[in-house]
Amino acid sequence: MSEKSTVYNPKEIEESYYKIWENRGYFEIDGNKAIQEEGKNFAIMMPPPNVTGSLHIGHALTFTLQDVITRFKRMDGFKTLWQPGTDHAGIATQNVVEKQLLAQGIKKEELGREKFLEKVWEWKAYSGGQIVHQMRKLGVSPAWSRERFTMDEGLKNAVRKSFVKWYDEGLIVRGNYMVNWCTHDGALSDIEVEYEQNKGKLYHLKYFLKDSNDYLVVATTRPETYFGDTAVMVHPEDERYQHLIGQKVVLPLIGREIEIIADEHVDMSFGTGCVKVTPAHDVNDYEVGKRHNLEFITIFDPNGILNEQCGAFQGLERLEARAPIMAKLEAESFVDKVEDYENQVGHCYRCKNVVEPYISKQWFVKKEIADGAIAKVNEHLAQFYPSHWINSYNAWMKDLRDWCISRQLWWGHQIPVFYCDDCGHEWASENEVEHTCPKCQSKHIHQDPDVLDTWFSSGLWPFSTLGWGNGEAFKDEKWFEGDLKDFYPNTLLITGFDILFFWVARMMFSGEHTFKELPFKDIYLHALVKDEHGQKMSKSKGNVIDPLDSIAEYSADTLRFTLAILAVQGRDIKLSGEKLEQIRNFTNKLYNASRFLLMNANSFEDLENIEIKTALGAYMKSRLAVAMEEVREHFSSYRFNDAATTLYRFLWGEFCDWGIELSKADKPAILELGSIFKEAMKLLHPFMPFISEFLYQELSDSSLEESESIMVKRYPHDLKRDEMIEKTFELVIEAIVGIRRAKANIDLANKKIEHAYIKVENNQNLQEAMKYISLLAKVENIDFTEIKIANAATDVGDNVEVFIPLSGVDLSPIIERLNNQKIKLEKEIQKLSGMLSNERFVANAPKDVIAENQKGLDEARAKMAKIDAELSSLGM
Repeated sequence: MSEKSTVYNPKEIEESYYKIWENRGYFEIDGNKAIQEEGKNFAIMMPPPNVTGSLHIGHALTFTLQDVITRFKRMDGFKTLWQPGTDHAGIATQNVVEKQLLAQGIKKEELGREKFLEKVWEWKAYSGGQIVHQMRKLGVSPAWSRERFTMDEGLKNAVRKSFVKWYDEGLIVRGNYMVNWCTHDGALSDIEVEYEQNKGKLYHLKYFLKDSNDYLVVATTRPETYFGDTAVMVHPEDERYQHLIGQKVVLPLIGREIEIIADEHVDMSFGTGCVKVTPAHDVNDYEVGKRHNLEFITIFDPNGILNEQCGAFQGLERLEARAPIMAKLEAESFVDKVEDYENQVGHCYRCKNVVEPYISKQWFVKKEIADGAIAKVNEHLAQFYPSHWINSYNAWMKDLRDWCISRQLWWGHQIPVFYCDDCGHEWASENEVEHTCPKCQSKHIHQDPDVLDTWFSSGLWPFSTLGWGNGEAFKDEKWFEGDLKDFYPNTLLITGFDILFFWVARMMFSGEHTFKELPFKDIYLHALVKDEHGQKMSKSKGNVIDPLDSIAEYSADTLRFTLAILAVQGRDIKLSGEKLEQIRNFTNKLYNASRFLLMNANSFEDLENIEIKTALGAYMKSRLAVAMEEVREHFSSYRFNDAATTLYRFLWGEFCDWGIELSKADKPAILELGSIFKEAMKLLHPFMPFISEFLYQELSDSSLEESESIMVKRYPHDLKRDEMIEKTFELVIEAIVGIRRAKANIDLANKKIEHAYIKVENNQNLQEAMKYISLLAKVENIDFTEIKIANAATDVGDNVEVFIPLSGVDLSPIIERLNNQKIKLEKEIQKLSGMLSNERFVANAPKDVIAENQKGLDEARAKMAKIDAELSSLGM
C-alpha cells in the first residue's frame, strides 16, 4: 500500500518518473514487448536538432507531437522506434568554435585543419548536445540508447557510400558554376539564401561610345560590379539602339572596351532599355554570357576583396568599395543620376552577410536524382498532412536546380574525392584515407579540402540510422540486423513546414534513389508557434516564450497539452500565458477529481477487471467509449488538436463536472468511476505522461517505483457505447440545469425547494434516475406532468420543461429588478442603434470602434431577450 500524496508537485514527479522510465528501457524498441502484436511496426525519425542548439518553442511543438503519436503507438501494441540524434551543423558549429578561438586571439588558420577539428570535437564533447538533455524536460520518449550524431563513425561511412554511389552513377559532378557565395561561409544552396526587402539606390552610369561624346545610360544597384562588365545589351527590335549593335563602349575609369550586343532578354520598357552584362557576378548575365560566348571576368576573391580588374580600388572589400567608386565616377562625370530604390537582397541564412552570385568550381548533385521521388509522390505513395503541401512540394521540385553540395569549411564530412598530383587522376572512395593513386600508384595524392553541405548527411537520416552503409560501426549497439526491414520506409515524419525543401525533399529523393521506395508513408508539416497576437517570436520584440521557463512555471504536461490542443493542421499556433493557465487549471481539475475518488476508497481496480452495475457507471463508461473512438479516429489522421479537445471535453466537461457531481447521489458508483478514471488516464497518457502516470498509480494504491508504468499498458480499445443510458442521463442533466435556471430566476438559486414538475415526452427513462435530479437540483418532491403548470416559474429546454410553483413566492422585488434592468438596456440599445444608423458616424469612425459598438448592441439585445424570457416565465 503506497502513501498517498496530499499535493501534486510536477517538478519532483517529472524528474523522478523520467529517470525510472528511461532506466527501465520503456523508450526502447522492446520497451513494450509484453503487448507488442505481430506485424505492427511504427517508425518515426526525430529531425536532428543542431548540436549547437538549445530547446526553443518550435522544437517543443515538433517533439511534443512526435512523442504523443509515439506513446500512443507504443501503448497500442506497435513495435515502436522513435530515432533520436543531433546534426553536426557545419556552418553554425564552425562559427561557434571560431568565435571562441578569436576571443583568445587565435585564428583557425594558425592552428591548421587537424588541430582546429580537435578543438571542435572538444567543444562538442563538453557543450554540444545540451539540447538532448533539455528535451528530457519535455518528457519525450525516443530510443535514447540508439542516439546518433551525423558525424559518428557509422554515419560517416554511410555518407561516403552514398557519395561514391552517386558519383559513379554520374549524379555527382564538379564544375565551374555560378553559385550563391557568402564571403564568410562560402558556397550556399539556393534555399540557404534569405531574401530581405532593401532600401537602396539605383545608380545610372554613363558608358561613352568609343571615339565619341555620345553615351548610353545603364542602371545598376551594385556599381562596384561594373569592372566585370563584358557587354552592354539592348533588345534587337529596339529602334533607338539598332544602329549601335556591334559597336563598342568604353568602361569608365579603366578604359576597357566592351561590345553592344542584342538579346531578347532585355525589357525595352524598363529604364533606358540598355543593360550592363556582368557574366561572372549576376545570375541572369551568367546565362547571357554563355549564350553570347562573352568573357567571364571575376572582380573579387573568395573573401570579397576587389582584385586587379578594379584598378585603383584593388584591395578594398566589395561593399566598402561602393562609396569611393561612386565618388570617383561622380568626380569624372560618369554619373547620370542616383535614385532611391527598393529591391530584394539575398543574405546568408547563418551569418546574415550579403550574398553574391559568384563563379566557382563546386560539387553538385544533378537534379535528375529527384525524378523518381517526384513521380512517386504524385502517385500518392506518400500523403501530406495538411494535403495542400503537395502543391508546394511539386512547385519547388518542378523548378529544382542542381544542388551545390560543397562547402568551404573544415568542420563536416570532407568530400571523399582524391586527386593524384602526378597523373591528374580523380576518384571517389568509400575509404576515409587513401594512400596511393589507383591509376599510377603514386603516393603524391591529396583529398578535396571542401566538406559536404550539412543537409547531405541529414538527407540520409531515415535509413542511415537504421544501419545502411554503416559498415560494422555501432552494429548491435545503435542498429541491428532487420532494422531496415522493420522500419524502412518510416511510418511518419513530423516536422515544421519551413524545412520542407531544406530537409524533407532531400530525404525523399535520397531514400527513393537508394531503395526505389519513398522514405515515409505520411508527412505531417506543422505551422509556426507565434505569440498570442499572431506575431512571430523574436528577441527584439521581447515576445519569445522559452519552453524551459514554461515547463518550470506550468509543468511539462501543461505545455505539451497546450501546444497539442492548439495544433490545428495548417494554422499557426497563437500561444499565450492565458492558454497555459487554462490547461494548468485542467491538470488541477484532474488532481482534485482523484482526491474526491480517494476520499471514498483506497484503491480502484482496472476497468477490465470489474463489472459495471450502476446506471451512472454505465453512463460514464459509455461516454469514455465515445471519447476513445474519437481520439483513435483523430490519431489516424494526425488531428492532434481534435484528440486533445475530445479528452478535455470528456475529462473536464463530462467526468469531472457531471460524473463526480452525480456520484453524490449514487455512492456505489464511485468505485466504478475510479476504474473508469484510471482507464481515462491511459487515454490521456500520450499527451500528459506525468500526471496521468501519477494519478493512475495513486488510484491503484501503488507507486511507479514498485509497479509497471501506465506507458506500457494497452491503450483503451474495445469499449462499447450504450446509447440508451446516455439518453437517460442527457435528460437527467437537462432537468437539473433547467430547475437550477428556473430557481435562479426567482432568487432561489441555492435554496432547497419543496416541489417541482417535469414535462418530458417519455418519462420512463427518468423514473429510475429521480434521485440524481432531486439531490443535485435541491428539490424535495418532483412529479411528472403532461400539461403546463399555471402560476409557475418555467424553463424550456430541448427535451425537458420544468415548472416551479410560485405560490408563497414574493415576485414583486424580482419583477422590479428585471424591469429596472430592462429600462437601462432599452436606453443602451437606443443609443447604440442611433450611432450605428448614423451614416456620418459609420463613414468616419475607425473600424474597431464600429465593431465594438456592434458587439455592444448585440450583447444588449441578447440580455434584453433573456429578461423578456424571465418575465414571461413569471407570467408577466
